[in-house]
Amino acid sequence: MFADPVPICTELNTPAGPIDNFMVTPSGLPVLVECKLWRNPEGRRQVVGQILDYAKELARWSSSDLQREVARRCPGEGNPLLRLLRDAGHVVDEIAFNDALTFNLRKGRFLLLIVGDGIREGVEAIAEYLQRHLGLHFSLGLVEMPVFHHPGGGFLVTPRVLARTALITRYVVHLPDNLVVQDDDARMDEDADRSELSNEQQAFWTEFMSMLKLDDPEQALPRPPKQGYTALTMPAPQGSSWITIWRDMKAGQIGLTLGWTKGTVGETVGHSLMEEWPDLSTEIGGAAQIVDLKGRTTIFERIEVGDLSNATARQQAFQHLAARVNVWVNAIRPRVRSIVADIEQV
Repeated sequence: MFADPVPICTELNTPAGPIDNFMVTPSGLPVLVECKLWRNPEGRRQVVGQILDYAKELARWSSSDLQREVARRCPGEGNPLLRLLRDAGHVVDEIAFNDALTFNLRKGRFLLLIVGDGIREGVEAIAEYLQRHLGLHFSLGLVEMPVFHHPGGGFLVTPRVLARTALITRYVVHLPDNLVVQDDDARMDEDADRSELSNEQQAFWTEFMSMLKLDDPEQALPRPPKQGYTALTMPAPQGSSWITIWRDMKAGQIGLTLGWTKGTVGETVGHSLMEEWPDLSTEIGGAAQIVDLKGRTTIFERIEVGDLSNATARQQAFQHLAARVNVWVNAIRPRVRSIVADIEQV
């Protein structure tokens, strides 16, 4: 997932302090590297929390914010990120890269590498830090780089990713509205029926995504999931606001729902959008309405389409759904951005 990272700069400035080494992959995934001498007791106690603080700050940035800060470290013409990626031999589409980078920043989808001359941090301390930052979808790696004096002069460095004596399992569950997690002694291997359903759902959304064309160039598209729904993240901090696109095969229905994370800016955004409903409803049109869904009031649209297993009916449903998704994004996304900006100024 984090293949072919390209070094961008050292000492990238953030509100939490400078990142020792910042890299990015051609697919728009950030890599943060924090280097410490492990004989420093302060480093042993704080390095894990420090790099997570950097990640938390970067999760509030867009690709434009990152480009601005990188430009201060790497002067030159144009976008320094694209320039350095292309100088490294990668073919990068500017729009696709910026969309992916913004999406990964908002989701906190990073690789965090802690590099030291000797890694001795306790697993318990690392697990505690991870639990404090469950909103970020990061991967964490510990890299040991012991340095030896060579008898003939010079030094020998032998980097290695440490073998783990204990496994830290970390889950990030992101649920759109109307969906719940069922924990029923999950098995390691999916049974054949569930696997077949997952593959069918992924094929369904892959087909839909191939037809979805959005006017907004900054709206990132998700990868086709193996569930009965997918979601478009709106520009609220920590990915706390989104539009869920769902299907109900049995009922022959497809639709859209505005979702948010409770107790976050996304929830404030959702309530503000509903207060603007007299104007917003005119812009969205269609069958969109404000409804109560299991105790949560939100914006919702249900479309009757018939048998989605029929290829002709499915194509017609996709065309209609793609058009409605585009209308929702055009109407809601700029409003979300404006509401968030007003909140941040308070």
